[in-house]
Amino acid sequence: MHFNMKEAIEVLERTPQTLEHFLSGLSEGWLSCHEGEGTWNAAEVIEHLIEAEKNNWIPRLEFIIQEGESKPFPPFDRFSHLMESSERSMEQNLLEFKTLRTENITKLKALIESELQFEFTGFHPAFGVVKVRELLSTWVVHDLTHIAQIVRVMAKRYKEDVGPWEEYLSILKK
Repeated sequence: MHFNMKEAIEVLERTPQTLEHFLSGLSEGWLSCHEGEGTWNAAEVIEHLIEAEKNNWIPRLEFIIQEGESKPFPPFDRFSHLMESSERSMEQNLLEFKTLRTENITKLKALIESELQFEFTGFHPAFGVVKVRELLSTWVVHDLTHIAQIVRVMAKRYKEDVGPWEEYLSILKK
């Protein structure tokens, strides 16, 4: 087992600042580019991260601690952020994400009193029995996945413009 709460929190705390430094003040072209129909741009990824902060990680952790495996925790709609068009700016969304994440890390620290709780189990509606450490590890990897996604999508915006150097740019081949 490699999960370490302190290390997990190191990444979770840095994600909002990383995204804020990377995305704030960028032109709309960077924020709205995507990889094709059905894919997300940077702005949509941030909206997804906000929804996950509200309805995924901490609510599911609380559910596992309170209910165990007695009933499945409510499903999380990974696409709910696409149902409404946001009128907020990237900076407003980044601030909301940062605020929610700070609150959630505080809740996380309060909820996990012992490493023994990492092995507590709950019932995921699609996967069945899952452990707290799996949920928390997924939270960290989810952040890293979406950071990589944003960078990849933005890099592909210039795919045709790099000319023969594309051969050396592995990010453009994925």
